Amino acid sequence: MQAPAPADDKYAAFRHRAFALYFISRFLSTFGLQIVSVAVGWQIYDLTRDPFDLGLVGLIQFLPALVLILFTGAAADRYGRRTIMLVCEIIIGLAAAALVYFAWRGLTTPLPIFAVLLVIGIARAFFAPASQSLAPNLVPARDLPNAIAWNSTSWQTATIVGPVAGGLLYGLGPTAPYLTAFGFLMASIFAITLVPQPAQRNRGQAQSWQTLMAGFSYVRNQKIVLGAISLDMFAVLLGGAIALMPVFARDVLELGPWGLGLLRASPGIGAIGMAIYLASRPVRRHAGRAMFIAVGVFGAATMIFGLSTSLPLSMAALVTMGASDMISVYVRQSLVQLWTPDELRGRVSAVNMVFIGASNELGEFRAGVMASLIGPVAAVVIGGAGTLAVAVAWSLGFPQLRQIQSLDKDAEESRQALDAGAAQTSGPQKG
Repeated sequence: MQAPAPADDKYAAFRHRAFALYFISRFLSTFGLQIVSVAVGWQIYDLTRDPFDLGLVGLIQFLPALVLILFTGAAADRYGRRTIMLVCEIIIGLAAAALVYFAWRGLTTPLPIFAVLLVIGIARAFFAPASQSLAPNLVPARDLPNAIAWNSTSWQTATIVGPVAGGLLYGLGPTAPYLTAFGFLMASIFAITLVPQPAQRNRGQAQSWQTLMAGFSYVRNQKIVLGAISLDMFAVLLGGAIALMPVFARDVLELGPWGLGLLRASPGIGAIGMAIYLASRPVRRHAGRAMFIAVGVFGAATMIFGLSTSLPLSMAALVTMGASDMISVYVRQSLVQLWTPDELRGRVSAVNMVFIGASNELGEFRAGVMASLIGPVAAVVIGGAGTLAVAVAWSLGFPQLRQIQSLDKDAEESRQALDAGAAQTSGPQKG
């Protein structure tokens, strides 16, 4: 591995060839999957005209991560993470090929598509913890926050541009988006094959109930990691307003589909801008405080969005939500990766990914139920207030997280030791 790049190098992570190839592979894979997700939604709705079937699309892909959580993270710690990524991408690529075939032959029922989505969901359940855990093996710890910022940027870019590309391609016919996604996935497979298999601790470790549960045990015992994961989960669970954007676009702001597109793009624009900023100016001091402030800003911006009847103000609130959420994601991901031993990263990442998925899915469900009961404006405003309350409660309940300075565990422990020594030295002396 190459020597760490200078501390303020905006492209520090890309100085390491293995990470650059990994980054390209992940971006292409995510972009392809985003195209598939939009095309699948259009195709299924064309077949059934039943919104419930659209809900099944997300549920079928999320359930494998929940059901297999004990095994997906353990696999990432026991076997080669690059190899798991490669195998999963090959499976997803074959699934995309199956979707091309179904679109070409024509379907009268969505059941074959649901079967393919289940396969994709299983592959993604193994892919996520392996890919999350691989990055720290490809760059020095000093460059990992920079790598996380760029990974977040690529994910946000793919989730903004990918659906747009999928919708435009579907206008050419149902086979066009699937063929394009298949091409992206093949390129992703080629890129990941060029990544050398990095050293990994505890590969081949014997499995037992204790090793399978080690991720949960570590998260429960590490208050800083537990606080970061649970803070983000409850903030998204309460403050999520994305599911209600069609309602706000049509009924509150009285806009057409173009307005919905502007609203949907605004959080991503804020997130990408903040991720690029963090790549060049990473958080080096008061990391815990920055995370809590970001969550509080997210909650306040959510309330402003809920109360707004102006498109510019709503977009500004959403951009702020995206930017503040990116700060929270950046700090959380850095803490989870840098504070977790390499031999546990897969299992802890699996727990983290399920928490994130659950908060997103349940957050949309919470917003929908509350909107049906008390209206969309009240649902969003109350959710934003709840996020603010969570930020305050967690800052009091997890003082270790609030007081943390550095994202690097070794640097933070050294700082705490120096502070403790200074306190003893400056204390009252016996004569």
